[in-house]
Amino acid sequence: MFQRPLICTDFSDNIQRLANFVPSLVAGGMKQIVFLHVTALWEEGEIPREDTEKVNQARDRLAVALQQVPDGVEVKVEVQSGRAIDTILKVAKTHQADVIILGTPTRSLLNEKLFGSTTVGLAQRTKTPLLVLRPQLISAYTSEELDLRCRHLFRCLLLPYDGSDPAKYLVQQIEQHCQNQPTKALEQCVLCWVVSDSGRKELRKSNQDQEIAELLAAPQAALANLNLQVQTQVRSGNSVTQILEVASSFDISAIAISSGSLGRLIEWSAPSFAGEILRRSWHPVLFFPPTRP
Repeated sequence: MFQRPLICTDFSDNIQRLANFVPSLVAGGMKQIVFLHVTALWEEGEIPREDTEKVNQARDRLAVALQQVPDGVEVKVEVQSGRAIDTILKVAKTHQADVIILGTPTRSLLNEKLFGSTTVGLAQRTKTPLLVLRPQLISAYTSEELDLRCRHLFRCLLLPYDGSDPAKYLVQQIEQHCQNQPTKALEQCVLCWVVSDSGRKELRKSNQDQEIAELLAAPQAALANLNLQVQTQVRSGNSVTQILEVASSFDISAIAISSGSLGRLIEWSAPSFAGEILRRSWHPVLFFPPTRP
């Protein structure tokens, strides 16, 4: 599904463990893999400068990625100094990354507001999809488990769908990336429509199931035409809670989402669905930024 990942780590997230599984990532369809670590500038003195010692230490830690490179695959290690978001964006552009992989712990909206979030900052400034992994899970996987995970990062995606423009855009992005995949990295999709449980049930139920089935038919057919196995689910209740429950009920590799309001001021008063999924999900989250001018 993706061929040119930029894998970012600050070493506290344990994402650097992926450097030991380059052949497994290649088995999942990746052809050009770049590992990136960003160090802070050395602030002592009048002019900030690169901390050479930390840069060399980081290169040594990531060098394992260069030891088992299959034929026809390009692997690079980048260690640069500066602001994390700016550097990630620059390196992603230089290497034409088609997905940025990074680790983000679960956190509350208040934590994010007070301390900031690299993931949310990137989501506001990049057109490149983001795959967000939970550091706790990456840390807990055995080598055997992590090898399997790297082979199937995108095997089965859960797509929240409600007929809105962001939902339609999400399906379009999945179609676009599937058409370009050289190997069948993505095999299955689960389309899930969550109906709000507010209001009188007897009124809400009238013709609703049929209407939702009809609205799901188009994206289901579009994805099935790409030789994907597609299942549909209709749930009732809180959208975030139900999506997380469905993710736990199926063999989901990641939850795919898109949103134009993630991290923006409006979200402090009315948290977005995508923002809550990104903050609360223990499953990996694949975020497709909206189109930008």
